[in-house]
Amino acid sequence: MTNPFYDPYRVLTKIYAEGAHLKIALAETDLEELHRARTVKTVYGVLENDGYLSLCIKTFAQKSPKQTVRILLKIALYFLIFLKKPRYMVTDTAVDLLKKMGKGGMAGFVNAFLRNFNEGKVLLPAGDEGLSVKYNFPLFAVKKLKIQYGERAEQIMVARSQGLSVRFVRGEEKYLGRPHENTPFKHLYLFPNFVRDDGFFEGDYTFQSVGSVAICSVVEPCERLLDACAAPGGKSVLLSEKCAQVTACELHPHRVSLIESYVSRMGVKNVTAVMGDSAVFRPEWEEQFDGVLCDVPCSGLGTVAENPDLPLRKTEQAFEELQTTQLAILKNCARYVKKGGALYYSTCSILEEENDNVVRAFLKGSAFEAEETDCPLAHEKMQYGSQFLPDTAFGAGFYVAKLRKV
Repeated sequence: MTNPFYDPYRVLTKIYAEGAHLKIALAETDLEELHRARTVKTVYGVLENDGYLSLCIKTFAQKSPKQTVRILLKIALYFLIFLKKPRYMVTDTAVDLLKKMGKGGMAGFVNAFLRNFNEGKVLLPAGDEGLSVKYNFPLFAVKKLKIQYGERAEQIMVARSQGLSVRFVRGEEKYLGRPHENTPFKHLYLFPNFVRDDGFFEGDYTFQSVGSVAICSVVEPCERLLDACAAPGGKSVLLSEKCAQVTACELHPHRVSLIESYVSRMGVKNVTAVMGDSAVFRPEWEEQFDGVLCDVPCSGLGTVAENPDLPLRKTEQAFEELQTTQLAILKNCARYVKKGGALYYSTCSILEEENDNVVRAFLKGSAFEAEETDCPLAHEKMQYGSQFLPDTAFGAGFYVAKLRKV
């Protein structure tokens, strides 16, 4: 089926209706290769503007249509508003797809909706709710960002990823003739477009975020390192270059397999993947590691630019519950650090509740003290750690603190 709405519709249905994550939905959908780039752009575009597109539908539909129709309308509106496609083309394409999918009964409604739609009549709500719609951020996060960052909050929310981040092990000169942007890190570049080739499978390069590499840059060389929440394995592999032995721990079997696959592809020999709950004590690991990295589960609100589906699943209650898990992992993994060793705490969050506040709670009565971190990527010095923000860190937001066992 060559209808340009069909492949985006299939991917978005997995995300909206089945709760699939964006990158997994794209990877697991058999897309028409000729138009893959268009499909990916459409899927990302719809999700980046989900709140606004939902408002458009709410403004012009007397009652909320079924999810099937809502998804199709969001695609059509994205083509109409953001890609500036002709109204007749958008309307005909949407109606044609409905008929081909055996849902012709809704064709009249969709046809009338798209012909009557007038963006000039779509009014953003006032205040924080309007910012939430405009920038695709959960309302609770908008409020917290404004409290913590003031006028800078909008710059943080509007920041977008500046390209696909590729870290080279060898042979980078072969690729640098393409348009790219340098980063402060050796062998790490941002490309507006980058299609993987045989070099990926041969371990010549890998896709690794600027945030992931920045966190690794803070970790000091050591003999034995534990990467406590390691999947998919990018940090473990990079840290294997400056640590003699790396133990990469993950909770679920399929995530351990991800690490093993990553390690194998990159040809690394000193990383061992193990399964385990990093919040549950393992006596055999007590004071056995020179360094322990806890890149804990978090809200991910620093990565909305790269993961525009993320706001669909974020609630304030879930956000608050995460902090208990984060502190539990940090407290448990602290027991694995040798005297004089280092404990690293990191998240891909931009909110202090998950960052400095967790470290503050951990340090009370602990045998650790915070050390200043140094990183070539622009960041803000917080009380305990370094906060990287999307508007100055290539669209990525994350945090890292270094704690020394004294």
